Amino acid sequence: MTEHPPTVEPRRPDQPYPPDDGLGRVPDWLRQPATPVEPDRSDRWRLWLADHSGKLLGGVAALLALVFFGLVATGGYLGVQRWADGPAAYPTISQPVGEQAVSSASPPPAAGAFDGTPAADYPEGAAGIALPAAKRTGPFTEKQVAAALAKVRKALVTARLDRTFMTASSPERLVRQFAPDTRGNIRKDFAGGTFGTYATRLGPATRLTKHQPRVKGRVSYRATRTDDGIRMLEVTTNFVWVYAFQRAGVAPADSVVVVHDTVVWQVPHSDDVTDSSVGLWLRDGDAYVTNVECAALDKGLLEVEVTPTYGGPGGGEDPDAVFDPDRSLEVQDPC
Repeated sequence: MTEHPPTVEPRRPDQPYPPDDGLGRVPDWLRQPATPVEPDRSDRWRLWLADHSGKLLGGVAALLALVFFGLVATGGYLGVQRWADGPAAYPTISQPVGEQAVSSASPPPAAGAFDGTPAADYPEGAAGIALPAAKRTGPFTEKQVAAALAKVRKALVTARLDRTFMTASSPERLVRQFAPDTRGNIRKDFAGGTFGTYATRLGPATRLTKHQPRVKGRVSYRATRTDDGIRMLEVTTNFVWVYAFQRAGVAPADSVVVVHDTVVWQVPHSDDVTDSSVGLWLRDGDAYVTNVECAALDKGLLEVEVTPTYGGPGGGEDPDAVFDPDRSLEVQDPC
């Protein structure tokens, strides 16, 4: 699990510039004393069967009944055990307050790269990012809300889906979408490898397949204020991003990497801040990833796991849980 530290607050117009930081009866002929013949082995066998047929059938029936009920009891017990044990439950997140929208686009036909995973039913790329209806909220007009939501969506598309950005040496394609006063902090995140909670960068030898990443999650918003009284439109995004990597000789599921993040974005009211603080700010972020190389992850980069060092987000739970946007982001140390 990784967390993004809060950034510096936007500046009010009157503040100084902040620093960077069974059988039958016996036959009658056997009852008559005709020619006495000593019964052979087969005759003795038939006579034994005649005398013991009732007991034999009863014994066979009893034995079959015992076997039958034993199997039923054992199968029933195992069935109950399977039901009782089941996959371990996993924690889920608390839903944010305010207006929200959940991914609802019709998914494309399952593509080979995602076969065998829940992501085979998820929308492709940006189609999975559904925005809630823009409504007047607090001091923010419908138009202002719509503009803020558009900024957040654009940043999400760039940060998690834009292949040019994910492989470029410079992060400026995303950095410039933030307010001028916070761009320095965003650049520091990329320089220090602490950007993984809100952006995807690929390792130098890593390549995605031609398939669009699959996306599922929600966006919500509300009006709030900072401790300094600055009015803010706060937008919370919670998404699962599923990437298919090029990897020969393995099952599709072994080439899939999941990133689940929750990011809190803020847009200050233009009347409350200086011109250089107007725009998009990053308030907080948290995320977990699966099936990745730890060495690359330490640098904030995604590389599909080759060496078996990655522990996974949760021990004992259903492996599909990591694809659920409602799963908690509280996880064990992956590496």
